[in-house]
Formats: sequence, structure tokens, C-alpha cells
Amino acid sequence: MPFHEDELDAVESAHLGRLTAAEALSGAGEDERAIEAALRPRSLDEVVGQARVRAQLGLVLEAAKQRGRTPDHVLLSGPPGLGKTTLAMIIAAEMGTPLRLTSGPAITHAGDLASILSGLNEGDVLFVDEVHRMSRPAEEMLYLAMEDFRVDVVIGKGPGATAIPLELPPFTLVGATTRAGLLPGPLRDRFGFTGHLEFYEPDELDHIVRRSAGLLGVELTGEGSAEIASRSRGTPRIANRLLRRVRDYAQVRADGVVTLDVARRALELYEVDPLGLDRLDRAVLDALCRRFGGGPVGISTLAVAVGEERETVEEVAEPFLVRNGFLARTPRGRVATPAAWAHLGLAVPEGGANGWETLFDE
Repeated sequence: MPFHEDELDAVESAHLGRLTAAEALSGAGEDERAIEAALRPRSLDEVVGQARVRAQLGLVLEAAKQRGRTPDHVLLSGPPGLGKTTLAMIIAAEMGTPLRLTSGPAITHAGDLASILSGLNEGDVLFVDEVHRMSRPAEEMLYLAMEDFRVDVVIGKGPGATAIPLELPPFTLVGATTRAGLLPGPLRDRFGFTGHLEFYEPDELDHIVRRSAGLLGVELTGEGSAEIASRSRGTPRIANRLLRRVRDYAQVRADGVVTLDVARRALELYEVDPLGLDRLDRAVLDALCRRFGGGPVGISTLAVAVGEERETVEEVAEPFLVRNGFLARTPRGRVATPAAWAHLGLAVPEGGANGWETLFDE
């Protein structure tokens, strides 16, 4: 059964848990996923940011431990890279139980889910990444498993088919999704706790960068740390990735210390601008403004113009551009805002970029 990238991170972290961070990160054969796993917090107390979700989840886990029961099922939603997989690992660690891993796209049949559930032991934590992408038959089987800890395994077909009830030990399902709106109501309602992860503030990312630098053995100044954090798009995963690339630059082209100047030169080399826009983000804005006069233009046309798949532009570049006010989605297509023109150093066309202000009224 194929694993999602986050699942591989978590699997490797189970092995790295036997080592100190310094031991895990030493040696010539550093693996990026192993590094990422070693940088993950291992308890709720180590998690930076997400104060509301941490406090709520902490109460859920503590109450379950005091009652001697498994915690309610947990749904974690939010954009990629904010720590959903990490929180699932922490839930298992706090409860002292194993973490079982799978992903929604890997569960294509009800039988796939039945085999996973039948292998659970009492108190296990089952983590399903991208839970909204499960097949419908498996989803319907999950309803009964979550509510009554039971599944009905159907043997045979047609009039002779027989449903055999299979009792399951109490377990906790942790579902992660980047698109909570795609979850059916019956499934969403069966989660006892729902936590939505927000983007991180720059000072929180600065704390994360300094913590990760300590684990990686990277020497950096406060200004260098703040510069990396300010370009990380509010996402810890991006902050850790940029730190590793700046570390490489400092090691090869500087004296190994990440200062403000070194961080800026490194991030310029990797095409990450002061606002966190990368090559794809700028390509989208450039095509929108220079080739299409600011829009409106359809997403498929825009994707062809930048040489990427439609899904890549729509799911990777657009959310950040919309959130930061560079791009607007309208009924007639995508439109560049005045902030986009200013960021590219271009003058806004007369009439407000094809009259973009009036498009929202349609």
C-alpha cells in the first residue's frame, strides 16, 4: 500500500526517536525526510504556536487519561505544512500507544479499510492523512467503526451475500485534511474534536527557526533567523526547508554563520523574495500582468502561460497569492490586484487593471 510523504516522515521519526537529534542529524548520509522528522516536536509542550488548538487538545487527552479511556476521534484541518502529522504523532506519544499510518487515497476499497481496522489493538491511534479522499464505500464503513467500534464484512455477492460483524477494540482515529469542506457531514460529525490549524506569526516562526538551528547545529544571528522566518509564508515546513538551504549556502560560500546578509544572499539565490514569493508565484503574477493586462483570465490559460499543470497553480500558488492580496478570484477569472502590479514594479493600467474593482459585483 503506497504511503503519503507525511507518512514516510512519521515512520522514519519512529526510528529516529531512539536517537538524540544530534545523532540523527549527523553523518554524511543525511536524508531530507529524516531531518524533517527529527525536527518535529515530540510533545504538546514543545509545539510552538497554535495555542488554542494545543490547549483544547491537551484537555481532551488529559481527560481521557484520567478516565482510563481512549480519546475521542480527532479531526485536524488546515493548509499543508502546519503540523497536522506532527500533532497526530504527539497524540499517540502522549497516550503511550502505537501510531498506525495510512492515507485517504490509499484506501480505495472497503476491504482495504477493513484490513487496517482489524489489525488495530486497544488504544491504538490510527492516522488517516487526506481523509477527505477516501473512497465512498470505505467512508461508509468508517461511520460504523468510529461510532460502534464494529465493521460488517460482506462475504459473497448477490442474494447469497452474508454480512459478518467484526468487533473492533476501542481506538482513536486522527483524520487530517487540507479541505475540510469536502468531508461529508456524517463523517465530520463523528469526530469528537475538530481543530483548525492557522498560519503562524513571524515571531512564532522565528522561534521555530532558532529551535531547528539548534538541533541542526547551525550558528545563526537573530537577524538571520528573523529574515528566514519572514519569508516562510507562515508555514513551519517551509521555514525548516529554507533554514537547511541557507545553512548550505553559509557552509559553502560564507564562514558557516547565518547572518542577515548571508540569509538574504542565500534566499535570493533560491529565488525566494522578501515577501516569500517563489519562482512560480512571480511567474503567475508576471503572466497575469504582462501578458494578460491584469486579467480577468481563466485558470487553465494562466497555467499554460507559466508551463505548469492547472492543479499546481490552483493549489500551490493561488492560496498564498490570494491570502496576501496579490490575486483575486472573480466570476470572470483571475485578476491581478494593484498590490501585484506594485510588487512587480509596474504601473497599474488606467481604469484599475481592466476595472478589476467592478468584477466583484458580478
